[in-house]
Amino acid sequence: MNCPFAQNAIAWLQGLKTEALKQKSLGYMLFLAFGATLLFGFAVFLFDPNVHSFTDGVWFAWVTMTHVGYGDVVPTSFLGRTLACVLILFGLAVLAFLTASFSTILMGREMGGMARDESQILAELMRLHERLDRLEASRLDKTGNPLDETNPPQME
Repeated sequence: MNCPFAQNAIAWLQGLKTEALKQKSLGYMLFLAFGATLLFGFAVFLFDPNVHSFTDGVWFAWVTMTHVGYGDVVPTSFLGRTLACVLILFGLAVLAFLTASFSTILMGREMGGMARDESQILAELMRLHERLDRLEASRLDKTGNPLDETNPPQME
């Protein structure tokens, strides 16, 4: 199937993936998020009697951090709920940073196009400036004064 829209969309997404992979901070933040999920999941599993397995703890941590909150795994102890509160705040920070990173990637791609447009405008401006200099130089008399066409020089 030859669909130009689909081809453009795929090319755009591939470019977005390339730009995202260039950002090291994005990779660090994802690594931190997955590490926190494992760490908090293990901690909730250890300290809360209502979380029955490590995988339940990891599930709870991921669902809490991403603010989905299914409610199928709920901590009942004070320490488990405290860990959940910390995880909620951490999730807010991580999601805010990820959103800002993707916005930066998207805006950077747009700004790249604007930079090319700006360089074309500056080149055209330089060309017009040089042309104006040539026109002004051709409008000067031998002494370097501008020719006054309203009062042409008088012959004596």
